[in-house]
Amino acid sequence: MTTDAAENTEPALTIDELAARAGVTVRTVRFYGTRGLLPPPVIGPRRVGRYGREHLARLALIEELQRQGMTLAGIERHLGRLPPGLSAHDLAIHRAVVASWAPETVEAVDRAELERRAGRPLSGEDVARLAAMEVLTRDGDVFHVDTGLLGLGVELLDVPLSHETLLAARAALLEHSRAAARELSRLLRDAVAERDTRDVRSLSAHMHPLVVQALLTSFQRSLRQELREWLDESE
Repeated sequence: MTTDAAENTEPALTIDELAARAGVTVRTVRFYGTRGLLPPPVIGPRRVGRYGREHLARLALIEELQRQGMTLAGIERHLGRLPPGLSAHDLAIHRAVVASWAPETVEAVDRAELERRAGRPLSGEDVARLAAMEVLTRDGDVFHVDTGLLGLGVELLDVPLSHETLLAARAALLEHSRAAARELSRLLRDAVAERDTRDVRSLSAHMHPLVVQALLTSFQRSLRQELREWLDESE
């Protein structure tokens, strides 16, 4: 089954169900719709609007942009520059790119605030898995949460993979990303070795977002190719 086919099997949601899944109010969903931040729903039987994965993905992206401190007007401009017809999968990747710029911020919260930010109730097993993924640490009734990783960690709770597989995947990503970062850093250092310190800092600030975008794009395409070959072999 392809990614597009999998997305098409997602059951349609009413506006109440969409709001509950996204952790927002129905009023917020309607407001975003009037501002053009969400596409209109598909009108089904009895004139009931139905929403799907794309709407959920857009709401998650809007939430991430807000977390980055972007104003509503800024979010409108940002979404307006996106290519039309993006799938839920594409929007999730774009959200991951936005989230990658989140600073490493650890906040101390209680259980109620943790679940509010997670957008769902969390069982004891859920908390243990988040702790194992180093999304949070627990000190009695206080949770020290890496806010930049919380959204990703909560989504991974629903991935149908064993805890050991997720941790092994995380270790593999860290190992190879650090190796790539070291090699790129060496190349840049060699390229600017003779330049003034101020020029080096300026180049570093300019190259940072370009390098991150290049890494994400190349990894995304490589992963898509690997998954395509795997699915072809399975079929």
